[in-house]
Amino acid sequence: MSTCPVIAIDGPTASGKGTVAALVAGKLGYHYLDSGAIYRVLAVAVAQGGLNPDLSADLQRIIPMAANLPVQFRGDKVLLDGADVSEAIRTEEAGVMASRLAVVPEVRAGLLQRQRDFRQTPGLVADGRDMGSVVFPDSFLKVFLTASAQVRAERRVNQIEGRGQKADFQAIYSDLMARDKRDTERAVAPLKPCDDALVLDCSNMPIDQVVATILNWAQERI
Repeated sequence: MSTCPVIAIDGPTASGKGTVAALVAGKLGYHYLDSGAIYRVLAVAVAQGGLNPDLSADLQRIIPMAANLPVQFRGDKVLLDGADVSEAIRTEEAGVMASRLAVVPEVRAGLLQRQRDFRQTPGLVADGRDMGSVVFPDSFLKVFLTASAQVRAERRVNQIEGRGQKADFQAIYSDLMARDKRDTERAVAPLKPCDDALVLDCSNMPIDQVVATILNWAQERI
C-alpha cells in the first residue's frame, strides 16, 4: 500500500456513494474525490462548446479537452476554467452526457491523471465507477456500494425535487437502467465489483449505518 492510503467506493448511479464517501472522508480527516464530478465538468465543457461525442470530428476535439480539463474544487464549489459550475454539473443533462463520454477509452485515459492528482496525505476517499479497479488499484479498502434500481430512482427523484424542480420517476428510472447498461457493458473499465472489493447493498440501510460499516471495515485494515 502507498504511504498515502486510499479508500475506493465504487457503484452505480444514485447508489449514494458520493454522500457516503464525503462523510467517510470527513470522519477520517481524509481528502475526498468525486470522480463523477470531473466527468460532469467535462460534460458541461462539451455542451458549452456545442460538441457531440457521437461525431468523430467533435470527439477529436473532446479528447484533448479531457487531458487538459481546467477543473478545480474549492470547498463546496466546482470550477471550470474559473467559472462556478457547481449547479450545472448536477443537472440530468450533464449526467447523461457524462455517461456517454465515460464509454470513450481516450476520454477515460485523459482524465486518469487528473483524478490521481487528488491523492494527497493524510489519505483519500474516492468515489466513482472504477476507483478500485483502475484509478487506485492499490486502495487498502475497496467498497462496491449498490442499491436496487427502484430505490436509486426514488433517491434521484428526491434530490431533484429537493432543488425545487419537477421529476418524472419513470423517465429517471429508465435513464438509470440505460446508464447501468452503458457502464456495465463498456469495453474499458466496465462497472463491476473488484475481486477484492467488499459489496454493500444499501437499499434498506440508513446512511449512518452505511458510513459506520465502511469505517469499521477501514479500521480493521489500518
